[in-house]
Amino acid sequence: MRCVLPLPSCLGLLAAFAAPQPALAAPSVELGQVLITDEEQNDLSAAAERLHQVPGASNLVNMQRVGQGRVASNQDVLAYQPGVFAQSAGNDGIKLSIRGSGINRAPGAHGSGVYTMFDGLPLTGPGGTPYELFEPLWLSRAEVLRGANGFDQGSLALGGAINYVTHTGYDAVPLQVRYEVGSRGYQHRHISSGQVLGNLDYYVALTDSEYDGYQAHSSGSAKGVAANVGYRFNPNLETRFYLRYRETENELAGRLTKEQIKHHPRAANPAYLARDDSRPQPGSTWVGNKTTFYLDDDARLEAGLVYHDYPMDLREGPMRLKVAYTDVSGTLNYFRRDTLFGHESKTTIGWRTTKHLPNSGASQFNRNGDVFGERTRDFTYQGSDTVLHVGNDLELVPNLWLTTGLAMIYTRRESDVTYPAEGGKVSMHDWDYAPRVGLRYDIRPDLQVYGNLSRSVEPPHPWSLIWSSPKVGGKQIQPIEMQNQTATTLELGARGDSVLGRWDIAWYYAQVRHELLAVEVVPNFTSEFNASPTVHQGVEAGLDSTLWERAGTGKLSLRQAYTFSDFHYRDDDQFDDNRLPGIPMHYYQAELRYDWPSGFYAGVNTQMASKVQVDYANSYHADEYALLGARLGWDSPKQDWQTWLDLRNLTNKRYAATVTPTYDDAGKDNARSTPGEGFGVYAGVSYSFR
Repeated sequence: MRCVLPLPSCLGLLAAFAAPQPALAAPSVELGQVLITDEEQNDLSAAAERLHQVPGASNLVNMQRVGQGRVASNQDVLAYQPGVFAQSAGNDGIKLSIRGSGINRAPGAHGSGVYTMFDGLPLTGPGGTPYELFEPLWLSRAEVLRGANGFDQGSLALGGAINYVTHTGYDAVPLQVRYEVGSRGYQHRHISSGQVLGNLDYYVALTDSEYDGYQAHSSGSAKGVAANVGYRFNPNLETRFYLRYRETENELAGRLTKEQIKHHPRAANPAYLARDDSRPQPGSTWVGNKTTFYLDDDARLEAGLVYHDYPMDLREGPMRLKVAYTDVSGTLNYFRRDTLFGHESKTTIGWRTTKHLPNSGASQFNRNGDVFGERTRDFTYQGSDTVLHVGNDLELVPNLWLTTGLAMIYTRRESDVTYPAEGGKVSMHDWDYAPRVGLRYDIRPDLQVYGNLSRSVEPPHPWSLIWSSPKVGGKQIQPIEMQNQTATTLELGARGDSVLGRWDIAWYYAQVRHELLAVEVVPNFTSEFNASPTVHQGVEAGLDSTLWERAGTGKLSLRQAYTFSDFHYRDDDQFDDNRLPGIPMHYYQAELRYDWPSGFYAGVNTQMASKVQVDYANSYHADEYALLGARLGWDSPKQDWQTWLDLRNLTNKRYAATVTPTYDDAGKDNARSTPGEGFGVYAGVSYSFR
C-alpha cells in the first residue's frame, strides 16, 4: 500500500509494523509532560483499555493535553484526531464529519451524522445534535468511536459516536480558575470546584466567553454552568446526577466567494449585514441521572434518564423562527462476563429511546432587522428513536476475539403544518436493523489487527420534512416524506507500538443508500434530500513518535494525524461518479514539540487540506491550504500553575474553513465558503488549588 499523502512528513505511517517495542500491558495514553492525579490516570487507562477491545478505529482525547493552549470550541478538542474533520464555522458551531457522515448537514443549528453523548447519556435526539451545550473546559476526556464501532453505545450513525466525559469530584481539584485572552476580543473565563466528601463527590463549573469574530458581524458570547454530584450507597450501588445549562448568542456574517476570501476575508456577506442576521440561543438545559447496580463481580446494570430542553431564536434571512424543542431519553444497559464452552465471553444488552415532547414546534414570522412582522406559519415536530442492541465478544482462541451484534431500531417522524389552515401533515414510522460482526487479534501485546462488517441506519430529522418541501404560491406548506439513510461498511485496521512510535491505521469502504444530503437551493435556504447510491471510502492514520529523549534533558516528539476521504456518487443520472462536496480529500495535522523536565514546552504545528468541491456538479472548488502555528508554555511541577502562548496561522493564510454546497454553480465563483481565522495570538493562565 502506498502512502496517499503527498508530504515528506508522512514518516512511514503505513510502515508502522516495524520492529516491536517491549511488551505493553495495556494501551498507552500519551500525556507529554502533563501531570495528572492517580484517579485521572486510572480513568484514562481504563478508557484506553475499553477502546482497545473494540475491533475498530477509535480516538481517546486527553483534555489535559488540549488545555495546554486555546480551548475555544469543539474544534480544539478534536484537533489531531485521525478520521475526524472538525472545522469552526465562525462561532460555537463546527462542521464535524466522521467518514463523511453528515457531510453537508452541518454546521447549522443542529449537527448530524454522529451520535453524541455526555457521560454516556444521550444528547443527540431526533432533531439532531444542538451545539450550544459544548463547553470544552467542563470535560476531562472525549472518546470517539468511529463508524459502526459505537454499536455498544446504541449508535447506528454512519459516523459513529462521541462520548464527552465531564469532570467529577474524583478527578477535579477543590478550586481551579482559568483565563484565556487573545486576538479580536477573545476572552474565556472559567472557575470550578470538585471534591470527594466520604461517599459523596461533586463537581461544579461556571464558564463564560466572548469574541468579536474574524469576520465583520460575527461576534458572539456564551455563559453556562455544569455540575454533577455522585453518591456511593454501598459497593454495589452508586448514582450520579448531571446538570448542564448554557446560553449563546452569535451574529451571523454569512459566506463569501473565493475572490472575497482572497482579498477581503474579514468582510461580511452584504445581505447578512443588511438584515442583521443572528442566532440567539435563549438557554439550553440538560439534566440527567445514571445509576449503576453491581449485581456481582461479573455483571452490572446501568439505568439512565435525561431531560433536554433547547429553544432557539433564529433570525436569518427575511424571517424569524422561534423554535421550542424538548426531548426525554431513557437508557438501560446490562453488561456480563461469562465462560462459554470454556471460552471467555462478554455480553452487552442495551436499550435506549429518545422522544420529542409534545411542545416541540416552531412559529415563523416576517422580519426586517429587529422589527418582527406577522406570523406566517406554525408547525410541530414529533420524533422518536428507539434502539435495542445485543452484542457479544467471544475469545475463540487465546488473543483472538469474535465480536457479534444485532440492533433493532424503530424511528418515528412527524411534521405537521398547523397554520395556515391549508397546511398538511406527514407521518413516517420505520423498523430497521443493524447487524455487526468483527474480529480482533492481539498478535503480541504491542500489535493488534482487526476487521468488521457492519450496517448503519440514520433517519432524517423531522424539521427536514418541512424545510425540504416544495413551495406552493411562494410558501412551503405540505411536508414531504424521506427515507432512512442506510450503509454497509467494511473496515480493516491495525494499531500498536513500533520503533516509529504508537500508531494506528484504518481503511473502510461503505456503500450508502438514500444518503441524506443538504444543498443550498437559494441563498440562505438549505434543503435536505435522499441521494442516489453513494460510496464512502478512506484511510485514517495516526502516529505519535518520540524522536529523541534523554533523562534530565528533555524529549522531542512528533504527533501526526492524516485522513484520506473519497466520497462520491455511484452512477448518478445527473452527477455520474462526481465527488461529494464539503470535505477535503486529504487532511493532515502535525505537531513537533520539545518538553523540558522543568515543565516548559515549545512546539510548532501545521494543518493542511486539499481543495474542496463547492457544488455537486464539481464545477468549482475552494483552494487547498497549509497553516502554520506555534505553542509554548509551562506547567508547574507542583501541578498548580499553568501558562501558555498559542500562535495560530502564523503566515496569515487566507482560506475557506467550511463550504455550503449547491447543485451546480456552472463554474462561477459564488458565495459558498466561510473564511478560516487569520493570524491570531492567544494566551492563558490557570491556577489549581489542591
